[in-house]
Amino acid sequence: MRWNKWIRQIHRWLSLAFTIAVIINIAAMILQAPAVWIGFLALVPLIPLLMTGLYLFALPYIARRRGVEG
Repeated sequence: MRWNKWIRQIHRWLSLAFTIAVIINIAAMILQAPAVWIGFLALVPLIPLLMTGLYLFALPYIARRRGVEG
């Protein structure tokens, strides 16, 4: 159960990093900065965010299969 808390906390911090990266990307597009790496900046937190999100999504289904409620 302790492991789930860590995954949830990591997921929250990754979502914050992803939001900041998207804001930076939008600001760069408005300022017309031609750097391609800024476009890929949001992918750095997005990939682990996807993995932790899928884990958290599957958690209730796994617990139900094991017969654990809550």
